[in-house]
Amino acid sequence: MKKFLIHMLTLRWLSGRHIVIGIPYGWLLLVFLVPFLIVFRISVADVQSAADPFGSLLSYVDGVATLKIKLANYLFIAQDSLYALTYLSSLKYAVVTTLLCLLIGYPFAYFMARARPTIRTTLLMLVMLPFWTSFLLRIYAWKGILASNGLLNNLLLWLGVIETPLALLHTPFSLVIGMVYAYLPFMILPLYANLVKMDVRFLEAAADLGSTPWKTFWLVTVPLSKSGIIAGSMLVLIPCVGEFVIPELLGGPETLMIGRVLWDEFFSNNDWPMASAVTVIMILLILLPMAIFNKYQNKQQGGGA
Repeated sequence: MKKFLIHMLTLRWLSGRHIVIGIPYGWLLLVFLVPFLIVFRISVADVQSAADPFGSLLSYVDGVATLKIKLANYLFIAQDSLYALTYLSSLKYAVVTTLLCLLIGYPFAYFMARARPTIRTTLLMLVMLPFWTSFLLRIYAWKGILASNGLLNNLLLWLGVIETPLALLHTPFSLVIGMVYAYLPFMILPLYANLVKMDVRFLEAAADLGSTPWKTFWLVTVPLSKSGIIAGSMLVLIPCVGEFVIPELLGGPETLMIGRVLWDEFFSNNDWPMASAVTVIMILLILLPMAIFNKYQNKQQGGGA
């Protein structure tokens, strides 16, 4: 009887655990996998049948089932250098933005983690304060700052640093500035969450062994915060690759990114299959760094265990 009760309790615990785990996984499948399959279906369809996400892909006539998959869009993307250059350009700006966010965000996160506990909440609020304002309004504000008659040029003219206004808007400079400003909090918050939990006794031990503060930072602090660096980098890199609003408002003709190409294919050319094919390839390219990050996380957790 005792064994039977233990067996029943174990089954109840397992079913409850499976339900708790299964609900988030089911939600992810519903909001990610199903739309992705619909987009993939459109990418292998004709332009005429692209509006119907469920029809004309599989037909059944006279007892014969026919699966129609059109790979011409993927072959065209592979042959046209414009898409490859656009992907590389998007990746370049995303990497530059990530590195700048890391260089700016790491010192700020370190200062927050080492600040007095009484002011950490205030510092966190300052980091999250931009989220209280619309993303679109914040990017439009940068147009007013970087314009030829904007705040920055007027300030430089008033100080006598320049004699004529600088062409700052609609350049790679304005694009990078806008993306760094928009995504910097996504770098600071994971770094802060990692650094605030760091055991300061490691730093004290390094100092007792004669290590300088700079050497301690590189040999102790940075390796211990590696997971925070990777998490913040992924949170910045992945959305930057597909960014559309900032390149459209602050970028120029030299700042072609994949988000703008997708917009043109969808709404200017009305070529949904081609746009969907570009989307599928972009998602697969984004999933690669995510898979690497998850593998690293699992390795770290396994090593820690």
